Amino acid sequence: MQYVIKLFFILLISGTALVRADELPLGSNIPLADNELQEIDGNTITLNGSMGESGLLVIFSCNTCPWVKAWNDRYVSITKKYQPLGINVVALNSNEADRDGDESLSAMRKFGKKNDYNFSYAVDKNSELASAFGASRTPHIYLFNAQGVLVYRGAIDDNARDVEAVKEPYLATAIDQLLAGEEISTTSTKALGCSIKFANN
Repeated sequence: MQYVIKLFFILLISGTALVRADELPLGSNIPLADNELQEIDGNTITLNGSMGESGLLVIFSCNTCPWVKAWNDRYVSITKKYQPLGINVVALNSNEADRDGDESLSAMRKFGKKNDYNFSYAVDKNSELASAFGASRTPHIYLFNAQGVLVYRGAIDDNARDVEAVKEPYLATAIDQLLAGEEISTTSTKALGCSIKFANN
């Protein structure tokens, strides 16, 4: 019993996520695609309206998680590389339990400016999209093709701490294969990060 408890805390501290049983299945359409989302620049967007010519990348993110901060530069570089090729990017903050504090809209604006965000960053009010997607971590990645069909979900790559040490750039490989019209070789990986702070957490 003590071993089980110890293992649980190791997993909790490491940020390792077990895949949720209700996570959005591959091949699904974008859920709640017409929900209106408040963006940090004051605009209201929807996921349907944000769809690029070649697809849409949805990132469940936040301001405070160390894993997000470690991968932040890759949000920006991925957008810079792939948005001109038709893959639009939307990051969603679903941390409703801290909406009046470090995850507020004003804090999101400061965070986005500090990190040179070049993509949409919006509030997922009441964690509705996170619940519909079955997202559990920040970051948690969902890539949709131009028809709004889920083709990849999980992690950005296999090394949050050191971009130079990445051996498996899961997301970039999936996007490259999507754009080339090829079958995506790895469609699902384990999301690593902090737990999303739902209102009842």
